[in-house]
Amino acid sequence: MTLITRKDDEEQQSIPDDNYNDKDNDILSRLRGFEASLDARFGVESEAINRKLPEDRRPVKWHEELSMALLWASATMNTSCFATGFLGWELGLSLRLTIVISILGSVLGAALPGFAATFGAATGLRQISVSRYSFGWWPNKLIAVLNVIVQIGWAAVACITGGLALAAVADGHLSLIVGIVILAIVAVLISIVGLKAILVYERYAWIVFFTIFLIFFGEVGRYADNTTPSSLKGADLAGAVLSLIAIVYGSSASWVSIASDYYVHYPADVSRVKVFLMTTFGIAIPTSVGMVAGCVVASALNNRPDWADTYEGDGIGFLIQTMLYPRGFAKLVLTLLVLSGINVNVVSIYSAAIACQQTAHAFARVPRFVWTLMCFALILGLALGGREQLNTYLQNFLSLLGYWSTSYFAIMLIEHYVFRRGNFENYDLDAWNDPARLPIGLGALAAFLVGVAGWILGMVETWYAGPIGRLIGSGGGDVANELTFVLTVATFLPARYFELKMFGR
Repeated sequence: MTLITRKDDEEQQSIPDDNYNDKDNDILSRLRGFEASLDARFGVESEAINRKLPEDRRPVKWHEELSMALLWASATMNTSCFATGFLGWELGLSLRLTIVISILGSVLGAALPGFAATFGAATGLRQISVSRYSFGWWPNKLIAVLNVIVQIGWAAVACITGGLALAAVADGHLSLIVGIVILAIVAVLISIVGLKAILVYERYAWIVFFTIFLIFFGEVGRYADNTTPSSLKGADLAGAVLSLIAIVYGSSASWVSIASDYYVHYPADVSRVKVFLMTTFGIAIPTSVGMVAGCVVASALNNRPDWADTYEGDGIGFLIQTMLYPRGFAKLVLTLLVLSGINVNVVSIYSAAIACQQTAHAFARVPRFVWTLMCFALILGLALGGREQLNTYLQNFLSLLGYWSTSYFAIMLIEHYVFRRGNFENYDLDAWNDPARLPIGLGALAAFLVGVAGWILGMVETWYAGPIGRLIGSGGGDVANELTFVLTVATFLPARYFELKMFGR
């Protein structure tokens, strides 16, 4: 009889490959050994996707619990959300209306990752592993791939906006391409170290950017245009409002697919209400601060034509340099803003890498730092390809994030509260990496695909407008999230019930 220790069991669950032998002298074994040595010497996180058992976690002090909110404050308060604040002005909406949408849309979207975050400490599992209890082993691979795409997309946006700021600091002598590369390299180095380094870095980084946005309000606020009404009326106005809501909502909702990644080290009995509230408002408040700053600056372009010319001709980085005084101080602010791109990249690259590991057993054998480097290469390619069309990129990308995040959230929500009675005791947590004990996932897959029909019917993008979305005003109104939620829930309830009756899991 062979005695299997807890460590042995965890290793089998993380890489359950019958042909795998630690003594095999293949390249993956060597790479895993190298990663383990880095972990032992420098704290570079290895075995990141293994379930964190309750007895292996230590109590967390109150100031460490602040990371539940501050992690997201650093990741969201950046030049990307600042740039998103310009979209209301671009769509012809008034400052007041844009501010209201920015705040309410951020809170609504942030509630999704707030809910998902409550699974981290309770299960000890990363987000993609958590969703196996709804989507099953095989359909969940689709979720893992989508999550990787989301995180790489977010990181590319951050590289572009940060690169624009860096180029402005150098007065155009440094190309945007070089700025993008610098940002990506710094972020990937922090991400390679792992969760401990990320939590420490992000706990304090937000202070710098909160201060910068306060400076924006102070220096630019007097030029804000709070009198010009929306240039749109009737159905056109309704369509623009719906489209902006979709963009802002998608910006915050997109964190739902990685939320629990950053809570697995907390005690299993930590208050889930606390986790929900700190995560929701840890995302919503900083995002709102950055977006509202963008709204105010965008409205000021109506009163400062010279700023508008700079923005249209040279981009957001040179606009910041122009609007702040004195010039030396403006360069300092821009230099600090470059770091905001690093903040979101650190989180996105880390979660993208561990999502790759959770896609398949074979992928789990590839060390996390290898996946991190591969994601780095993809981010560079996407950022360099989309660097000249930032606003178009933001409008299309952020809206698409909201669509799939809504489907994912709806399925997780119904699974937890309807089929598992809101009780984590109804989860067989030891089965997290065993396809034979997880749900089949047919119900979730069917609901997700029907939800995709909601995207197609209701979306309004620069490259496509759905048959329902295009009915609202001359420019269309994005109602894909609303349709997606309704269709996903209406499909998942009977489909999951049928799946349980047929297969018993």
